[in-house]
Amino acid sequence: MIGRGRMGVGSQELPPPLFGPGYDPYMGTARSHGTRAHESLVATLDMAISGLFPSPFPSILSFFTLSMGPLLVLAGLLLIVCAALSSQCKIRLSYNQVINFCTFFYSSFLKPHSKEGALVGQQGALESFYKVQANVYDETRKLLLCGREDMLALAAAQLNFQAQQGLFRHSKPVWVDIGGGTGYNIEAMHAFLNVPDFFSAVFLVDLSPSLCGVAKRRFQRLGWDVKVVCQDARTFRLEDHLEKLEDAKPAARELSEYASAGINLVYKADLITMSYSLSMIPDYYTVVDSIVRLLAPTGLIGVVDFYVQSIVETAGRNYVGGSLNRHVNWLGRVFWRAWFDCDRVSLEGARRDYLEYRFGTKKILDQRNYLLGGIPYYIFIGCHCQGVFARSQDLLETVDASCTESPQIMPAKGHEFLLPLLPQPAIALETRSKAYESAIINLSSNLPLPSTYYQSHQARIYYDELLEKHTQFNGDYLYSFTWEDPRVDQRLLQISDNDTILCLTSGGDNLLEYLVTANPRRIHAVDLNPNQNHLLELKVAAFQALPYCDVWKMFGEGQHPDFRRLLLDQLSPHMSSQAFQFWAKHVDRFTSSTSFYDYGGSGHAIRLVRSLAWLSGLRHEIQKLCTSKTRNEQREIWSRIRPMILSRTLHWALVGTEWFLWKAAGVPAAQRQLIIRDAMDIPCQQDSRHEKVSDTTGEAMWDYILNTLDPVAQNTLLSDENYHYLLTLTGHYTRRCHPFYLGPKAHRKLSQPHAFAGLRIHTDEINEIIQRFKPSTLTIAIIMDSMDWFDPNTTAASNQVGALNRALKPNGKVLLRSAGLKPWYVTVFEKHGFSTKRVAARLPGMCVDRVNMYASTWIMSKIENL
Repeated sequence: MIGRGRMGVGSQELPPPLFGPGYDPYMGTARSHGTRAHESLVATLDMAISGLFPSPFPSILSFFTLSMGPLLVLAGLLLIVCAALSSQCKIRLSYNQVINFCTFFYSSFLKPHSKEGALVGQQGALESFYKVQANVYDETRKLLLCGREDMLALAAAQLNFQAQQGLFRHSKPVWVDIGGGTGYNIEAMHAFLNVPDFFSAVFLVDLSPSLCGVAKRRFQRLGWDVKVVCQDARTFRLEDHLEKLEDAKPAARELSEYASAGINLVYKADLITMSYSLSMIPDYYTVVDSIVRLLAPTGLIGVVDFYVQSIVETAGRNYVGGSLNRHVNWLGRVFWRAWFDCDRVSLEGARRDYLEYRFGTKKILDQRNYLLGGIPYYIFIGCHCQGVFARSQDLLETVDASCTESPQIMPAKGHEFLLPLLPQPAIALETRSKAYESAIINLSSNLPLPSTYYQSHQARIYYDELLEKHTQFNGDYLYSFTWEDPRVDQRLLQISDNDTILCLTSGGDNLLEYLVTANPRRIHAVDLNPNQNHLLELKVAAFQALPYCDVWKMFGEGQHPDFRRLLLDQLSPHMSSQAFQFWAKHVDRFTSSTSFYDYGGSGHAIRLVRSLAWLSGLRHEIQKLCTSKTRNEQREIWSRIRPMILSRTLHWALVGTEWFLWKAAGVPAAQRQLIIRDAMDIPCQQDSRHEKVSDTTGEAMWDYILNTLDPVAQNTLLSDENYHYLLTLTGHYTRRCHPFYLGPKAHRKLSQPHAFAGLRIHTDEINEIIQRFKPSTLTIAIIMDSMDWFDPNTTAASNQVGALNRALKPNGKVLLRSAGLKPWYVTVFEKHGFSTKRVAARLPGMCVDRVNMYASTWIMSKIENL
């Protein structure tokens, strides 16, 4: 059987399966295995093809499949299993293994259904199917049922986090494994948790007596007190089994507290798991509803199952926790639905949709079992979608206040907040965050909150990942590290613990430096690219969950061979569902032979430098450059490698092209125009229309690169202080030269429980964020070179500067960098209540900071309100 759908919901008698990856029936008639399931597949394929081809194609297909189909299917299955075993195990099958697989094929494809004693209906059908193969079930399902261990790892990580936070209702949690079959999941959980010690009680619920017998023998062998219950899951009640387990009952104080909210805490489970069973249940609504009643208010549900779904089906649902890799193409949907339907395994999206509707999403992961043809499956970790009403309202208000820097509003009494809320008279509409507005819409529609509200930390703010402004980045970040010098920022701004800062996320490095060195009251990290914020979330989670040695391997050396385990077991509770999805897809960025910093847009430049060094035979010279002990030694080596790195031929062919500047260096067209206008001494004024200036010779970019790199090589020591270029040339940091936040002292500070309590991560334009701030709340805005990206022929820059004026306190400062010496938008700031001061100008031969990438640095101080 493909799943664990043996809890026996309903009593209708269904025909047994013939073939397919399901291997588990919902049957009850005495008809042979071959006929009905085979005809079901033929009918489904006929319907699919009849819409594309006229008669007589369907009849031809029917004739062919009816005559040759069974033999071809059985032969195909044998080939798949043999290929999978040879590719995965790479060993010869033993005699016992051959016997086990023969038993499996006999039970699945040849053995007719027969009545098993007094068992009737679905239970009788299940027993007829499993009685022969119960003892070989686990061995014959290892290749098919992927994701079970991953689901258990995610659930265990959440449970460990709850235990550390003291969130359990009693000393130890209660676990119910619905459709647990042979008990494989419970034994597998021991790799992540000490099952006998961690749980006060563990229950396995299944409808097949044969499988329950295997489970009992398993736990007897292990010496574990697991209660195996052969029962319909809809009628399972903990009170029938927990009366003598006093440590599984909540305290009287908790009973009173939740009773006032209409929630009965007695006899609730803290963890409920379902492994490949939801797709097997005909009456799945009632089972999901019964789980809602069985789950404790702070409990978790973990599900892994097959599915097929189009992304169109989830459009507009802001509570699903991310849609990365969720879409299954039309051909896949038709094929897998027809294939699994032969075994009465239903892959329609309604089952998963109802699960996500009834529970709040903590983590969701969509994967493919490529070993067996790319079978789609998903992993879901959820919780109660609303919990205690007053607590939900308080959470909304707290998050909203921290997003908008507004005073927190006291939570409403009772259930009034479920209706659409009008803003209070004293609070302007724009002080409500988008996250709050989306949550209110969901609650008024009786939908779960956006998944960000159910995470362990509330740093990441809800955003709609399907909007075009977020999808334009093609699912990747541009910067794996930050190109601005944080040491200069600290010197110019004198950041203190009283500051409220807005800054661009970029690679997240400078933001972490601010937290370590100054610990400001609040930092709002803003980036339009969701993947830049995914990277920041990963770095934050690493400090919260990992020891220093693992953090250094990941972000110091750029490699960690055990990253996937760390992601599942330790990092996942500290990340949003979307960020977890992203890094689950890109595990290879830490586990491959190349460095993590070789990926993303900036990775193009790093790989280019390394490839040029290899092609030109300069690898050893670059190694010497990066290990030079003195600046004189470094200058001498630079003079030898400079002709190749700063080759005019290379510049003309690649570096000076617009494609490379954007994809590798992150230089947009508008910023390139600033560089060209400076080189040609063409003034930039917002009041006059800007015509695009052409640099056909590439001299402007050539001079800009020379003025960037030559002073760095002459005036900063790469091996000791300039970690930006050390990383670019080598792909990793060293213990001697790295960002301050990657040091052991910084780790001790950032690993404290509340180190990131003041961090909020926004995925939107700067203007969209600051327009919703309460007026005069920000003290500092660090916007890097973002103003260079604006088109001077539009009003976008004026709108953002006006919003900054409104959000900043009097004397509040804006720190920005520009590729131009006299950028056109300086006058825009002056017209919107700011005084402007250029605090650094990179003239030829000068090095303004360790990066030296920008022509000028500016501080704009607010002197009047608009």
